[in-house]
Amino acid sequence: MTTAPAAPAVLPDGSAGSSPYQSYVYAYPHKTAYRELPDRPPLRELWTGEPQHALSLYLHIPFCEVRCGFCNLFTRIGGPDGLTTAYLDALERQAGAVRAALDEGAGFALAAFGGGTPTYLSAAELERLCDIAEHRMGADLRAIPLSVEASPATATADRLAVLAGRGTTRLSLGVQSFVDAEARSAVRPQKRAEVEAALGRIRDAGFPVLNIDLIYGIDGQTEASWLRSLDATLAWRPEELYLYPLYVRPLTGLARRGEAESPAQWDTRRLALYRAGRDHLLAHGYEQVSMRMFRRAAAPQAGVSEYACQTDGMVGLGCGARSYTSRLHYSFDYAVDATEVRRIIDDYVATPAFDRAVVGRAMTPQEARRRHLVQSLLQAEGLVLADYRDRFGSTPAEDFPAEFAAFAARGWLAEDTPTAGGTAGPAARLRLSPEGLAHSDAVGPMLFSPEVRALMAEYEAK
Repeated sequence: MTTAPAAPAVLPDGSAGSSPYQSYVYAYPHKTAYRELPDRPPLRELWTGEPQHALSLYLHIPFCEVRCGFCNLFTRIGGPDGLTTAYLDALERQAGAVRAALDEGAGFALAAFGGGTPTYLSAAELERLCDIAEHRMGADLRAIPLSVEASPATATADRLAVLAGRGTTRLSLGVQSFVDAEARSAVRPQKRAEVEAALGRIRDAGFPVLNIDLIYGIDGQTEASWLRSLDATLAWRPEELYLYPLYVRPLTGLARRGEAESPAQWDTRRLALYRAGRDHLLAHGYEQVSMRMFRRAAAPQAGVSEYACQTDGMVGLGCGARSYTSRLHYSFDYAVDATEVRRIIDDYVATPAFDRAVVGRAMTPQEARRRHLVQSLLQAEGLVLADYRDRFGSTPAEDFPAEFAAFAARGWLAEDTPTAGGTAGPAARLRLSPEGLAHSDAVGPMLFSPEVRALMAEYEAK
């Protein structure tokens, strides 16, 4: 489960506002900073000269059986007869065009199916999805890490058997809460018994890594109920856990309900729940990877770091998928409103050729620095200063003095890490303090450039 951020609040000094929950920065620049590309550059031109020996592959399935109240992802509820077939037809056409734009020797190091809900597709359609990734794109799914997202209702035995048989190494289940009343409050109609049954089927299928997504900050959720949900999760010994703070975004079901408490009260409650959840997992043998991600100590890993999905050399297929080269990030149009989502999917299905980029954002050297910081600093292990200097010829503090002064003033930097890097050894890291990690959703937006902030503020949600 991911939530797209709104434009972050910014103070006159360029720093983010006082809330610890400005926005979830899982990619930079965010897609609301993308704009139509007037020249629509050919894909072949974009990929020429790019390293292509270890690409990432992402396939987006924009269908769900129900839209949760917090969801502002690019997805639609269900579809008329034949739409999923038509969508896979278009995906196959796009795959052919993209593969033709890549070098003959291009190879893939990891793959992921997301959405939406990839397991909304039938077992036969999932076989076809894997065939597109393997036969059209050339990704050997049994030889590389493959992560797939699922929901309890669609994690059926036949679908799971297909995914396990095709080499899926990580199955991520969106649960959000094991407390039925909280699931209803989040407009996620599911019963705990259904969730438990789905988890049983997933474990029976034998995926090496099970990830479970949970949400804190739901209306009516208390620390006691949050810990009950965590304990129910721990009973399944998942290799990974994601703890997401609830966000209420424009055009979502929860946004139409209105607020149940003041923003300050909600911030205080979410921060308290985060700390309770973090401490509970640390006490039960989990290691913190980022503000959101926790990994069971000594558990097998899927071979994919949390931010590997946004490295350069990312090939995205389908509506809602983004692609990243070193010079341009590009995708298709984005929307949340059901009517707009249907329009974009219909346009995608009717597209005869996919050989040009349509919407995107050019990457400058300065934006590349910001992106590297977002990718690295929000991880618990932090940023290796020598790697940054080797790549950019400088240090983060030299490039972004105002931002790092603000981080230090707030106590968000670990005390044992240098910020200048001038005398630091080759293994020296720049890391967030525990409090800084807790405020990751404020740290990230403080690294946004003024240009990206302006574009995000100008974006009209649809």
